[in-house]
Amino acid sequence: MTTMLESYARVAGEDVVNHLYQLSLPLKGMRVVHVNSTRVGGGVAEILTKLVPLKRELGIQVRWEVITGEADFYTCTKSFHNGLQGTPVSISNTLLNAFEETNARNAEGLRPILEEADVVFIHDPQPVPLLRLCPNRKGKWIWRCHIDVSHPYRPVWKYLRNFVAEYDVSVFSLAAFSQSLPHAQYLIAPSIDPLSEKNIDLPETEVRLVCSRFGLDCDRPVMLQVSRFDRFKDPLGVIEAYRLAKTFVPALQLVLAGGGATDDPEGEAVLAEVQAAGADDPDIHILALPADAHRTINALQRAADIVLQKSLKEGFGLTVTEGMWKGKPVIGGDTGGIRLQVVNHHTGFLVNTPEGAALRIRYLLQHRDRLQEMGEKAKEFVRENFLLTRQLRENLALMLALNYGDEDRIELNTV
Repeated sequence: MTTMLESYARVAGEDVVNHLYQLSLPLKGMRVVHVNSTRVGGGVAEILTKLVPLKRELGIQVRWEVITGEADFYTCTKSFHNGLQGTPVSISNTLLNAFEETNARNAEGLRPILEEADVVFIHDPQPVPLLRLCPNRKGKWIWRCHIDVSHPYRPVWKYLRNFVAEYDVSVFSLAAFSQSLPHAQYLIAPSIDPLSEKNIDLPETEVRLVCSRFGLDCDRPVMLQVSRFDRFKDPLGVIEAYRLAKTFVPALQLVLAGGGATDDPEGEAVLAEVQAAGADDPDIHILALPADAHRTINALQRAADIVLQKSLKEGFGLTVTEGMWKGKPVIGGDTGGIRLQVVNHHTGFLVNTPEGAALRIRYLLQHRDRLQEMGEKAKEFVRENFLLTRQLRENLALMLALNYGDEDRIELNTV
């Protein structure tokens, strides 16, 4: 075993890692490329940071490429993101031209790599035109959608579907997220890396030092939401829920921690709105953290009594799994991929309103035994379903299906 996989075996189990070796045997030497639009910020970048080197350890030749663009490109793709999640948006021809021209420019440098690859993973809408720009491609192309596109704004989906329909397969996080397409669709839920700085165990002294740095009192209850400053994450609704809960738990503190992503031009405006909403309360701590503040986020999640992810729309919400891995019950919006993680009344609570969130916060803080029981269930649920080794296994199985789909049997020799 290699060092990284030995480490994962200690968390996920020897059998899990041995299975990865077996699945990867027919894939050794395969050329695989992942393409997205940011190397830092957001769940996709976090997953690829570890998924790519793990595939390399299994003998697969993997590259991770990032497309780049100017302001108009990111404004357009942010509008795509909002539209795919159901918000009516108006996107000018100027922005659409910038989107297509940016992909064409990136394709010039990427074409030799992409056309020679055996498998190409294109993540989300930003690089979706690249397939059309690689006419001499040899391998299979996969559109990996991390967004809930179950009820999109139809003009946006109609435009993007013209590109997506040409792919060999699409991958969604949940069946409910998908759309009708002329090719096969697969389901692969995201995951967390239990050995990353954001998820490893931390000493209590470090947790308390982080709290002290941000003016938090570790001896008073803390509710926490970690996410990008995005309206779909409903940070203003979280502040409202906190204020309602505080009437029953006066010592309560709220932390809204997060940052932006390089492909999200709306983040600064939303952050300013949140700062204005919380300016009059010293127990509201709004932390705009850098993209690499993983250990700080880890400490905040461990310091929290309750983790929230009160999203209005959510593709998956890795911060839910992160909080559960720390043994915390999560109060999450009853939407998208949060439903896959929060088993209502068992690993947390699903809510639709600030009032509902406030009631659940009050309940958990007044029933500490229940809070602890749900937190323990939450951690075990993550261990069984949402660790990176499970996502890697399903990625390998997908590549096997694409490359050996016409064969009656694939030989998986024991390691």
